[in-house]
Amino acid sequence: MSERSGYKSGVPCWVDLSSTDVTLSVRFYREIFGWEAVFDPRPESGGYGRFTSNGHAVAGIGPSCGDGVPSIWNTYMATDDVGIMAARVREAGGTVVMEPVGVLDEGVTAAFQDPAGALFMAWQAGRHRGAEITDEPGALTWNELVTWDAAACRAFYPAVFGWDAEDGGTGAGTGEAAWSTRYTEWRVDGHAVAGMAEPGPRFPPGTPPHWLACFAVEDTGTTVARAEELGGIVLVPRTRTPRGSMAVLADPQLAVFAVAGPDGLPG
Repeated sequence: MSERSGYKSGVPCWVDLSSTDVTLSVRFYREIFGWEAVFDPRPESGGYGRFTSNGHAVAGIGPSCGDGVPSIWNTYMATDDVGIMAARVREAGGTVVMEPVGVLDEGVTAAFQDPAGALFMAWQAGRHRGAEITDEPGALTWNELVTWDAAACRAFYPAVFGWDAEDGGTGAGTGEAAWSTRYTEWRVDGHAVAGMAEPGPRFPPGTPPHWLACFAVEDTGTTVARAEELGGIVLVPRTRTPRGSMAVLADPQLAVFAVAGPDGLPG
């Protein structure tokens, strides 16, 4: 079990779901990942809760912020100082969507957009340190930026986080089933922490730039089939990648996420 007690600055540390129907979302993710949902009873929490796997916090969930705001999975980057990160985002040509704000005694957060329009969050830990387990079935295993403007992002994210960019060629996909046409791996102190994909032929036309949360599963095919039974949509079918068999899905509220597991594909 890959237990975590904290995250280095610049490393994705948490994901949460802003849902247009929290009850339905809890039911859906319980069925495909085996998650349980525990909600903060304090009125000031705004109905925010945490998904747990075997008693460990793996992701958050809460209601969408206002009418007409779609369901979305949000990726949070760890930081020692959200205020400094906000200044770096502005200097690098990004946008501060939500100024730094304290979240009870849990930590401090803010929301940003990169120059290509992808939304991401920051997290300065207080009592809440981030996902308590990673890289095992039912937990976060990878975060990936899907963008049409990789050149702008290759300049932006290193300026904000100090990331190194390593060209991965076709990266997460191979041959005719290419996951993306080009791939970049983001690194901190020589360790891969996230990726960047330029949408390839399997991505739906008009895919907006976004940060994609990918969860580990025991069997990708079984998970995809169960998601479809529950009203989910397959956006990118199972594809062989260096991380195993991956697929991109939308839940019944149209929040986009990915799953990855053992290959299990013929050939």
